[in-house]
Amino acid sequence: MTRLRPANERGHARQGWLDSYHTFSFGHYYDPEHLGFSNLRVINDDTVVPGAGFGSHGHQDMEIISYVLDGALEHKDSMGNGSVIRPGDVQRMSAGTGVQHSEYNHSKTAPVHFLQIWLEPNRFGVEPGYAEKHFSPEERRGRLVLLVSPDGRDGSLSAHQNGLLYGSLLEAGEAVEHSLAAGRRAYVHVARGRVAVNGQPLDSGDGVALDDVGQVRLEGLGHAEVLLFDLA
Repeated sequence: MTRLRPANERGHARQGWLDSYHTFSFGHYYDPEHLGFSNLRVINDDTVVPGAGFGSHGHQDMEIISYVLDGALEHKDSMGNGSVIRPGDVQRMSAGTGVQHSEYNHSKTAPVHFLQIWLEPNRFGVEPGYAEKHFSPEERRGRLVLLVSPDGRDGSLSAHQNGLLYGSLLEAGEAVEHSLAAGRRAYVHVARGRVAVNGQPLDSGDGVALDDVGQVRLEGLGHAEVLLFDLA
């Protein structure tokens, strides 16, 4: 079964400093038909104006992934971490028993565009943790690269959850395939560009949930950046 999630049907929140699109229910946006998919709870597509951002706020028992598309995102947290992540960087914060953090646009002149992803953990009450890693365009181009996993396999970031998150950069005509084990399902999010997912064309911001498909084929329809979630 294939369920499309068109970009223009997502939730949308806009205030002076933030333009945010919500794939799943989040904050004041509630849609009972889109509460999440497996343990994938949030994909927020956020653009923040120069110098602004999310002040210190708390999280608990959630695995939070930040993925920058353009610009520079500055992070600080109550564990003592402080960093600036840029395109190609993937950041994982395990909120566990509780953590405070802030996220700001590091630039005073250019916006930052990033995805924030929440994955429900497979263990609650863990010690909060933080990690980040850079995945170069060269290693992601024309192939699926594992970015996040439960066990840090194949050079990925480890997180306390049961999903596998892959990333790829595709040009027109390039294709990659991913096999799903029995009982697994997939969610594909097009971060930008155009991609055909099992023959279905998708545009920037579109997503698709895939059940009972053993194979997922992604084909570039132009320059594209895409994320694939392999989920329980």
